[in-house]
Formats: sequence, C-alpha cells, structure tokens
Amino acid sequence: MSFYTPDTVDCNGETFKLFISKEQIEQRINEIGQQINADYADKMPIFIGVLNGSFIFLADLMRHVSIPCEVDFFKLSSYGDEKVSSGKVTKLKDLDAQIEGRHVIIVEDIVDTGLSMSYILKQIKASSPASVKVVTLLHKPGAGKYDVKLDYVAFEIPTLFVLGYGLDYAQEGRNLAQIYVLESKSDDSKL
Repeated sequence: MSFYTPDTVDCNGETFKLFISKEQIEQRINEIGQQINADYADKMPIFIGVLNGSFIFLADLMRHVSIPCEVDFFKLSSYGDEKVSSGKVTKLKDLDAQIEGRHVIIVEDIVDTGLSMSYILKQIKASSPASVKVVTLLHKPGAGKYDVKLDYVAFEIPTLFVLGYGLDYAQEGRNLAQIYVLESKSDDSKL
C-alpha cells in the first residue's frame, strides 16, 4: 500500500512543509495504544471520535487496541474553512451510544484553545459516564484558553497551523499520511 507523503504540499494557495513524519506518528500511536491496553485491561471502554479530523487517528489507534471496546462519533464545527477558530462551537452530530456508567475515551485530532474539548467534556459528563479520558494526536499548549485535562498526548507542538493526517484546511489535505506545517511568511508566523 502506498501513502501520500510528499515533502511539501500546496493547499488552498498556501505551501506546507513536512513537520511530523509517518514513522513518528506510527510509533506514538503504538505507544498510546499499548498504554490504553494496560490502563483499561479490565474495562470495556467506548472510544468517541470527534469528526471529521480524528477519523484517521482513531482508525490507526484502534488497530493498536487489543482489549474489548466500542466506537462512536461526535461531530462539531468551530473552524469552518478558516485557519483560526471562530470561537463558537456548533454540534453537528450527537452520540448514538448510551454512555451512562461507561468508560469513555474521547479521541481528538488537535487541542489548541481547548474550546471544543471543553464543550465536549461538558456534554459527555452530563451523561454520567463511569470515567472520561482524552487522547489527542496534537496539543498546542501555547494556544490554551480553556483548562482541559489531556490524558494521552501524541505530540505537543508550537502554535502553528498544521495540515494532514486527518487535519484539514478548508476540507483539503486530510488524506496526507504525515503532518505538515504552514511555511512561515512574515504575516503568517503568528498563526
């Protein structure tokens, strides 16, 4: 099987360069999967993927989980087609599963300001789960505005605009097998 792994990519008139390789991503996902296997050995967690961005990460993570588990999805929008959050969260799809008394693992592609994750945690906790943990592929600690606890973080990154491996720019670039960063220009370096 071949993967889409160029060194640079053009997306919506912007140039992105390689930031985190496919091999680095695979290694961290394996490590997180093994930790989840150990932490939930006697439980049957339900993984809640946050669409659309987390679908690739969640699929790969599930391949490293060897304990009984379930999957469901939650869909939000806070970016639209922009490079920065609108500051408003809109729920587009709610859970189908009942999570009361369940061990929930929320799977997100990226946590930056924490706005979306804060919203999701309030929604999930209102259903009285037995426990809630969060796994994220990327975390931008420098962008945080909301205090959210992240239990499993694959990569902490600077406050930069990234693309690929499920992350998009105006719905493009999700199919890249690696993570790319916007090449900095004088006015883009503050993203």
